[in-house]
Amino acid sequence: MIALIMFFVTLLLLLIGIPVAFAFGAVAMMFAFFTPDVGFEVFNILPFRIYGIMSNSTLMAVPLFIMMGLILEKSGMAEKLLVSMDSLFKGVRGGLGVSVVLVGAILAASTGIVSASVVMMSVIALPLMLKAGYNKSLASGTIAASGTLGQIIPPSIILIVLGDVMSVSVGELFMGAVLPGLVLVGLYIVYILIRAFINKEDAPALQSEEKSSLKELLFAILPPLFLMVTVLGSIFAGIASPTESAAFGVVGGFILAALNRTLSFSMIKYALFETMKLSGMIFMILIGATAFSLVFNELGGTDLILEFFSEDIGDVWVFIGVAMLSIFMLGFFIDFIEISFIIVPILVPVMHAFGIDPIWFAVLIALNLQASFLTPPFGLSLFFLKGAAKDTITTMQIYKGVIPFILLQLVALALVILFPDLVFAFI
Repeated sequence: MIALIMFFVTLLLLLIGIPVAFAFGAVAMMFAFFTPDVGFEVFNILPFRIYGIMSNSTLMAVPLFIMMGLILEKSGMAEKLLVSMDSLFKGVRGGLGVSVVLVGAILAASTGIVSASVVMMSVIALPLMLKAGYNKSLASGTIAASGTLGQIIPPSIILIVLGDVMSVSVGELFMGAVLPGLVLVGLYIVYILIRAFINKEDAPALQSEEKSSLKELLFAILPPLFLMVTVLGSIFAGIASPTESAAFGVVGGFILAALNRTLSFSMIKYALFETMKLSGMIFMILIGATAFSLVFNELGGTDLILEFFSEDIGDVWVFIGVAMLSIFMLGFFIDFIEISFIIVPILVPVMHAFGIDPIWFAVLIALNLQASFLTPPFGLSLFFLKGAAKDTITTMQIYKGVIPFILLQLVALALVILFPDLVFAFI
């Protein structure tokens, strides 16, 4: 009972805006101090756990992939990609929306950073879509959804975090997420084309006479594709670990920036400082979550959850349904990082008890967590888009625009549940 109170107190602190790491740490210390059966002695093992986190070779990939994404963000690659891809769809209703989705997918596979992708697409694509006469809700929904593809298409930061939390191979997680990610991209494209066919005023065809040459198109698309194939291919082929591939990705990002003539000291400084801030935030949350889990487990929280699902419910599909619904509902209010470090560790023992494949379950969680970036009122992609778009579109237009894409994400989730081979196709 005390463990459940501890869990809900933590959720309450997160909902009122207390920083995640401090919420975890404060709750852990408070319940350790006021619970006689626990005491501060439970933290004796914490330094060893922290050392394990900081020396974890898998987690070393996180700052490297973040830095790769930040370098590519400032390289001007996205703008060239969109302009060149746009020329492929001249005269096609919904073509610009399709090109935004495809560029979002390429950026996701190149950077894996949602904030960078959404802001870039907002600044570059939104004016083009509105100038072309696109419905504002459709334009904002397409950009927000395309920018969040970095959550499921490797290399994804959340897949690395889930790999560590669930003790599964990050390389296999990357391979398992490829086809579900492509399915989601396909669903987005089909929806845009169908909507454009039904109502041509929502997504009119572009009639501009400007057209990129084949050479310009290849030079815009091939470099990021080459980097993506090299980084992910080396992992899939077993040539390099995710951390080694991430290091190569950073070098590749510098090379692409140099070829694009955007490499500068200010860019390097920006990438280093932002990487340090983002990585520091993630590792602080990890340390706070470790302290939380020590006290939570000491209070019997994990055993309580395991008993509830395995004995009171006792059905694997009910467990999967409850787990997915809980993650989806929590995504309306708290960030994917908090869900990864609070909810997922509680579900892992139950997953093992039911004999569920951890790779498949992790991909389900990643697909579900992707929706948390779009669900109002606290979807981060909505904030990024509104911040970049300013007064061009209203908040309600953004909310209205993302609803169909949230439903498409749930369709993709259902498809992966019904057809598990989508995850194991490349493993």
